[in-house]
Amino acid sequence: MDANLQERLEPLARVIAQRLAHKPEHFITHPSEMKLFRDLGDEDLREFAHRHGWRVVRRIGGRRVEFYHDAQERQERARTGNFRPEDERAFL
Repeated sequence: MDANLQERLEPLARVIAQRLAHKPEHFITHPSEMKLFRDLGDEDLREFAHRHGWRVVRRIGGRRVEFYHDAQERQERARTGNFRPEDERAFL
């Protein structure tokens, strides 16, 4: 994933993180948000989700992208102490 696209996705990543702090899932359905994710390949989308400790599901038909907390990723981060500030808020 190139740096420009990654920079464009970071504000949306903050929104997803805020929503996942209160709910177990977050669905991207708005056309302007979907446009950003349509530009990503499957591998880049998985990398984006993994980097933030989430699982991602892209539904067939391309009408929504779903993000979930990845419990295995969170356990690994807890074990290694590799936390970022937004991860710590999710545990509170």
